[in-house]
Amino acid sequence: MIERFKYAAVMKSVQTFPVTALLGPRQVGKTTLAKQLAGQYGGSTIYLDLELPSDLNKLQSPELYLREHSDALIIIDEIQRKPELFALLRALVDQERRPGRFMILGSASPDLMRHASESLAGRVVYHELPPLCLTETGSDSIRKLWLRGGYPNSFLAGSDAESHQWRQAFIATYLERDIPQLGVRIPAAQLGRFWTMLAHLNGQLWNASHIAAGMGLSSTTMRHYLDVLEDTFIIRQLKPWFANTGKRLTKAPKIYLRDTGLLHSLLQLGTEDLLMSHPGVGSSWEGFVIEQILATLPDGYQSFFYRTNAGAEIDMILADGKKKIAVEVKYSATPKVSKGFWFAFKDLGCHKGYVVYPGRDRYPIGEGVEALPAVELSEIVNQ
Repeated sequence: MIERFKYAAVMKSVQTFPVTALLGPRQVGKTTLAKQLAGQYGGSTIYLDLELPSDLNKLQSPELYLREHSDALIIIDEIQRKPELFALLRALVDQERRPGRFMILGSASPDLMRHASESLAGRVVYHELPPLCLTETGSDSIRKLWLRGGYPNSFLAGSDAESHQWRQAFIATYLERDIPQLGVRIPAAQLGRFWTMLAHLNGQLWNASHIAAGMGLSSTTMRHYLDVLEDTFIIRQLKPWFANTGKRLTKAPKIYLRDTGLLHSLLQLGTEDLLMSHPGVGSSWEGFVIEQILATLPDGYQSFFYRTNAGAEIDMILADGKKKIAVEVKYSATPKVSKGFWFAFKDLGCHKGYVVYPGRDRYPIGEGVEALPAVELSEIVNQ
């Protein structure tokens, strides 16, 4: 059992808020974490999986059932399958507002977020459970985590071949079953092709017209497909820095596949040798590092990238309102930054800068900027 770093925060929320929501893609470990919490909660708990007909049948008269167990923490898994529950949960919480009434788990559907936001506003706290991250798996596992990704069944597979096979099955299930169950009506083959195109463009600026031309579909349709993948935590849009610096700034977001294991499977990179010889190895490493940083980023920070038409560029800016931290990512044993990085660093008045690379030594490479091994990513916001 790998201890999830979110566990303590989720437990604290259950002990503080009437409703705690744990969101994330399928197979990421939400159910495992919820059951672990139920075992250590210290009070009565009931677990309902709405994908099981037997549990779904218990909620034929949901108000009666939930009132009968009002003294227990009720965990409802895959709640998006019964969205009418949200209004009932709100009414029950308003009648007896105490911590630990309900814990809801969902596969990050747009419907789930909309219903929860409208019905449970002021009564619920949200937690996103990402795939496993380096903080949880340990620094010695960095190359394995990068290749296989952080889905537990993929990371813990007996071999790279088994891991790749699991990811291929996950992709097929996601397209053919999970998306339709979330109420999204998109042909699986088209969404799969779009997803693969994004894999080949990982880390690049979003260009709807370019992708639409390749797909033979409209830019509006491409935007819809992108929203679906973002809403289900498959891709991340890293927004450009928006503040007025007197420069002509890039306005399009950069697109990353959030899990590098799925990225590699879409690119048919099932082994480390294939990954190392692929032209996308640098962008894969960049996306991996960015996700590792964001997975454990403290509250209060926002993330951006910075690029001007004149060529000044930084892969990631972390800002908390008081300071700005520049993060550049290089897949090189001897990382160097361009003049564009230094121009951007000065333009933004960055407090500190790091060049993250896959080596082991930490050393300065310029005023206010250090080369930082990827295994020390936690140091970025702790100084």
